[in-house]
Amino acid sequence: MPARIVLVRHGETEWSATGQHTGRTDIPLTGEGRAMARALGARLAKAPWNGLPDAVVFTSPLDRARETCALAGFGDRAVDRPELLEWDYGQYEGRTGADIRATDHPGWLIWRDGVPGGEKLSDVAARVDAFLADLNDEHGVPEADTTVMHCADRDVVLFAHGHLLRILAARWLGLPPEFAQRFKLGTAALCVLSWEYGAPAVEIWNDLSHLEGLKH
Repeated sequence: MPARIVLVRHGETEWSATGQHTGRTDIPLTGEGRAMARALGARLAKAPWNGLPDAVVFTSPLDRARETCALAGFGDRAVDRPELLEWDYGQYEGRTGADIRATDHPGWLIWRDGVPGGEKLSDVAARVDAFLADLNDEHGVPEADTTVMHCADRDVVLFAHGHLLRILAARWLGLPPEFAQRFKLGTAALCVLSWEYGAPAVEIWNDLSHLEGLKH
């Protein structure tokens, strides 16, 4: 089992800044988003993190996550994992919640009502569960993948997306995926999942202190 799982949501994009649902659309970070990623990297380079030299690093294959990972200083050891892709929002891709509620579905809530033409919440949770099962086995990766270091008793760093990471946190705690609604998560936020008395726990959540002084 991993010692800790360090979660990083990607930095700002044009769509995250305006609240548009960004699932599989592969858009880059804004200049502000790149500054966020560098600020995160500067924080993780210092004590008590010291660059997390022994950590295993995984990233979503989407550019906004990979770019955040690279700018934070972890790109040279990151491995893409498709399980870390963001929720596929189907017909609601690129739209804001306010627009959806005003024109399509009054009172719409993604955690309850889902998305037409996209993934079900249960499907996203199944992806997350499969990934966590890999981390919690002896090696932390499928046996066929010999390119990744073992995760047992090591820190793991994940660069991914807002909804995906919120669902992962809920499943880490053994909670239903709908509980992810209760976890707010900003762009370039730092979170840590760990253990307390042998049970999965949240150690840090939505820490944005490294972004102080940046223009928002």
